[in-house]
Amino acid sequence: MHFEGIYTPVVTPYHADHSINREAYAEVIESLIDAGVHGIIVAGTTGEYYAQSTEERIEMMRLAKKIIGKRLPLIVGTGAIRTEDSIVFAEAAKACGADGLLVATPPYACPTSREVALHALAIDRAADLPVMLYNYPGRMSVEMDEEVLDRLGRSPNFCGIKESSGSMDRVHMLARDYPHIALSCGWDDQALEFFAWGARSWVCAGSNFAPQAHIALYQACAVEGNFSKGRAIMSAMLPLLAVLEDSGKFVQCIKHGLTIRGIDAGPPRRPLQPLNKDDKRELAEVIRTMDTTLAAIEKGDL
Repeated sequence: MHFEGIYTPVVTPYHADHSINREAYAEVIESLIDAGVHGIIVAGTTGEYYAQSTEERIEMMRLAKKIIGKRLPLIVGTGAIRTEDSIVFAEAAKACGADGLLVATPPYACPTSREVALHALAIDRAADLPVMLYNYPGRMSVEMDEEVLDRLGRSPNFCGIKESSGSMDRVHMLARDYPHIALSCGWDDQALEFFAWGARSWVCAGSNFAPQAHIALYQACAVEGNFSKGRAIMSAMLPLLAVLEDSGKFVQCIKHGLTIRGIDAGPPRRPLQPLNKDDKRELAEVIRTMDTTLAAIEKGDL
């Protein structure tokens, strides 16, 4: 599988009582398809998979596939502490017709490099689907280091990696030493640098509510090779990306961004709490400013 373009880790909208809002879920996915994103990811961090039951996670992947059909690739996250649980999600993803898997390191357990590799290989054997690895040591506590990547080289299914370490040294190493594993941006304010180092895709939560902005950066850098335009677009996006990362309320901001755009994504599930009035006002302002600046860039006024 060739990962190309903008992949949106879709949110899970909830009603006020925290039950799943299936109608809003379909509305979000349809809006992303209409906007032109290149793929949908279910059960990423932004989808709050960690706060869902096994039954809910399987239902959401099935529902996503039913909505998407064959219009876009569907990637399903297998994140779990136990390998056995990840295998359950991988097998369910294959059964529902998913096109690929997102495989992260198991959180909390702090496995060794060998154990991380064996975990990923067990998932691969169970589902035999293309895999985008997910390296996010800030949340998972361990890194997919060279030993992991070398061990996974025994299977061609490991064909991409969402790199979310924040380390440009990692980006350089992956681009130089592992060209067979397609590099995907997973650290939003470094997207320009990722594209400069050959990344062809970007897994970006902000594309839930601002898909056009993310697509514009991908188009400028990865498709047109116009990094002057890319720098202008990235400069316009940086205040929003800073709010998303620095607020400590990432999922809440993404969901409220959708609400601003007219799709009620509802509250996050606990322990997370909704944004307060000041947070909402700040987010709305940076979105308005970004939209205005990007419109000017598109018109050639900047």
